[in-house]
Amino acid sequence: MRGIVLAGGSGTRLQPATAAVSKQLLPVYDKPMVYYPLSVLLLAAIRDVLLISTPADLPLFERLLGDGSAFGIDLCYAEQAEPRGLAEAFLIGRQFLGGEPACLVLGDNIFHGHQLSTTLQAEVAALAPEAGARHGCTLFGYTVADPQRYGVAELDSDGTITSIEEKPASPRSRLAVTGVYMYDGTAPERAATLKPSARHELEITDLNLTYVAEGRARLVRFGRGMAWLDTGTHDSLLEAATYVQVLEHRQGEQIACLEEIAFRQGWLSVDELARMAAAMGSSGYGDHLRRLAAAPPPVA
Repeated sequence: MRGIVLAGGSGTRLQPATAAVSKQLLPVYDKPMVYYPLSVLLLAAIRDVLLISTPADLPLFERLLGDGSAFGIDLCYAEQAEPRGLAEAFLIGRQFLGGEPACLVLGDNIFHGHQLSTTLQAEVAALAPEAGARHGCTLFGYTVADPQRYGVAELDSDGTITSIEEKPASPRSRLAVTGVYMYDGTAPERAATLKPSARHELEITDLNLTYVAEGRARLVRFGRGMAWLDTGTHDSLLEAATYVQVLEHRQGEQIACLEEIAFRQGWLSVDELARMAAAMGSSGYGDHLRRLAAAPPPVA
């Protein structure tokens, strides 16, 4: 499976903080926002990644992340000149995907919790062509108190999605569809058939509904031990930063530390990790990498 991080958009709800920089480059506590969606792909053991952003912001992402080798991945870049919808990512990334299954992660979503890596890797394996799965689309649901704000999924007794309704006035469930999506190799072909919505965008819900219509969309629930955070407003950005700060201080660990994930996956050596730690200077993030390099845990 190949991965796409969609880090475009104008960040209008975060003005003036985003007047000169992409919102995905704003800090969420101690690291740039884009580290968090990238960590989802690394936890899923996806190593071929395309980052899509605006022409103005792409050089900044390239300066920050390079070719991905520091994190044990192959990272390339593509432009989305205008915010024309989430599903456009599959048209922009069509050549990159090359008919392979794909995982799309939104650049302003944060996922964290127990067994996240295990859950993601199981779903990657299930969509591999050789697995012969009946479904072609895996969405991830999260129970919310205010489903009217989200795309809401309804399921049958087998967990197959029977409907998705965008911001319904009377939701049929409390299962919100989150910002990570997995598809079989037909996603670009399906995206090419979509008509722009009233917002003049190619909607991700419309792409998902092509699978729903065939009975081939499945939803995996993120349980109570999982955090799903959006960072699209000033308040939600602060809440996400506070969440990360509290857990990191409480546990003495790092959330979305890309070098650590790559190291635990066996993609980086101890020497490589030590060199990256030295480049971080005296930051808390660098101290964490130094501790890992000095007493590396077993690769998991």
